[in-house]
Amino acid sequence: MSKFADIQIDARIIKRAAAGDARAHEIIYRAFSAPVYSICLRFTKTPAHAEDLTQETFIEIMRSIAGFRGEAALGSWIRRIAVTKSLMFLRSAWTKRSQSLAEDWDDSVAGEPVSHGISSHPDDAMDLDAAMANLPDVSRAVVWLHDVEGFTHKEIAGLMGKSESFSKSQLSRAYQRLRPMLGANEVSQSDGATVGGY
Repeated sequence: MSKFADIQIDARIIKRAAAGDARAHEIIYRAFSAPVYSICLRFTKTPAHAEDLTQETFIEIMRSIAGFRGEAALGSWIRRIAVTKSLMFLRSAWTKRSQSLAEDWDDSVAGEPVSHGISSHPDDAMDLDAAMANLPDVSRAVVWLHDVEGFTHKEIAGLMGKSESFSKSQLSRAYQRLRPMLGANEVSQSDGATVGGY
């Protein structure tokens, strides 16, 4: 499950942060910077981009925290901002490449598994991080949001500006692609399943 749920910030700190207190901002940053960076890195695969997105996320958090109403946990609110910033980054990259979300998957799956850096020998062990890194950006984002962060297909669809069926099909295709990399028992396609224990 997401690391964000385990982080508790006193309501007084949040109130001070909303009033512009620099020390309260620092407390929030120190508490959430690692999980925010982790999300950004999962989406971008590049430490420099992840660092930039982490900074952008916290700029947005500090700019918007006065409007935080506490209807959800602070961690959930921060997680959503980090995911949104990461998806905006990916969308920008897709736009630069003149690709749609659907094309990103189709362009990446053509050809034999070996042509994508995937071993055709089941004895060649590959950990989940390496397997996830072999997924196209869109599929990796959907798997991460669904299986690790716990977003529903409806929420993922809203974040990506796509339909629920798009989210479901991306997840299904990602599982199909991960299965030979991780072994048939590691990946389940049933609803609510997770990838390799994530």
